[in-house]
Amino acid sequence: MDVRRMLASAAEGDQAAWNSLVERYSGLLWSIARGYGLGTADASDAVQMTWLKLVENLESIADPARLPGWLATTARRECLQVIRRSGRTRRLVDLAAAESPPEPPPVDDDLLRSERDRALWRALGKLSERCRTLLRVLMASPPPSYAEVAAALGMRIGSIGPTRQRCLGHLRAVVLADEVLAPDDREATRDR
Repeated sequence: MDVRRMLASAAEGDQAAWNSLVERYSGLLWSIARGYGLGTADASDAVQMTWLKLVENLESIADPARLPGWLATTARRECLQVIRRSGRTRRLVDLAAAESPPEPPPVDDDLLRSERDRALWRALGKLSERCRTLLRVLMASPPPSYAEVAAALGMRIGSIGPTRQRCLGHLRAVVLADEVLAPDDREATRDR
């Protein structure tokens, strides 16, 4: 079912059409929310508010082909709202955490994977905004189509692949230069 029909059917109360919209675009919305560094609860709030805004505006979407861009913009605004609302609370939580240092966790494979993932996120943070956004959107699960990515990010479809390759090259260079990964992980990155 195409987006135009899904929107029209959802506006008429068709639950299956609504479910199709949610299934198609949830990955995009979650990747945007996670890109703002929101925790699971805050990201969930931002995503849910984005869907609520769509429900409120179902009949006023003028160009259904631009729905991914509309959703992305709305999700960004909702993320900023969540950040503004939780700003004071987050600072208090940070202060409380600073007063009572956590106990060191046991070393295991999950911990090592978690550390590697954090190092990669730090390296990703050193990329340009455009690269960070593109890579986060492309990492959504399920991955969005290039048409959805193009609409959400205002890019030409033909430039997504080459831009993605350049961004991954920059990420690889940051990882290798900063030595943010253990030697074995850096070797695996270098070989790709």
